[in-house]
Amino acid sequence: MEQLTALAFVFVAGLITAIATGIGAVPFFFFSDVSDRWNVALWGIASGIMVSASIFGLISEGLANGTPFQLGVGLLAGVVLVVVAHNVIEGAEVDPQNYEEADFRKLLLILGILTVHSFPEGVAIGVSFADLGLDGGIQLFGLAVPLLAVFMTIAISIHNIPEGLAISIPLRSMKVSNWKMVWWAIFSSLPQPIGAVIAYYFVRIAREFLPFGFGFAAGAMVYLVLTEFIPEALELGKRLPSGGKPELIAGLVAGFGIMIPLAFI
Repeated sequence: MEQLTALAFVFVAGLITAIATGIGAVPFFFFSDVSDRWNVALWGIASGIMVSASIFGLISEGLANGTPFQLGVGLLAGVVLVVVAHNVIEGAEVDPQNYEEADFRKLLLILGILTVHSFPEGVAIGVSFADLGLDGGIQLFGLAVPLLAVFMTIAISIHNIPEGLAISIPLRSMKVSNWKMVWWAIFSSLPQPIGAVIAYYFVRIAREFLPFGFGFAAGAMVYLVLTEFIPEALELGKRLPSGGKPELIAGLVAGFGIMIPLAFI
């Protein structure tokens, strides 16, 4: 029963990060459009958050629980996962404009591609909960929750907001209703709670793999930032003065500024 409770707790944490993606659609309840300047800044904030969470959270914990070699192997494996994922979904990238018209079979395909895309974030959540119920952490609903788990859940939730915004922009152009945009944004991150539960269960039954798991999650997320988030921000900022670089740098600094204090609580 305790194991089921822990699995349910991790699933809910992953679900919170998925729901946070829906926040990206909320600006359209109040504004007809979101400027490129703000969009670039949001991607910068997300990038700063993910890198700081990886360095001060996952990599730090990986070194505390294992050797640099184990962490390095995990980091490399995380990068390989993202590279393979890119190859798998290349040419099959899901356009949010297809969401509204998708039948059941197409929705399954979309969900499969999104699973490949968002699995690393779910892994990061699951690994961060490895010490759930053990000594230390903070008490929530009768369970001792590791501070790293709180840190990662907040980080990935914030990171998901600009992703939800990016998904909502093409849907807005299709005149999709605001609440449907929220739903489709959340739908895009639904694989995260599933990935969180799988990763959590694995590191709990095979704790010797924990440092590899921390490295795996960190490697995947940092590589995602370098190959997806920052290029996406620079692409959006092409029409801005200086190519949007000042907005991107400001966002990166803000992202680090948000998460670094949490890392030292």
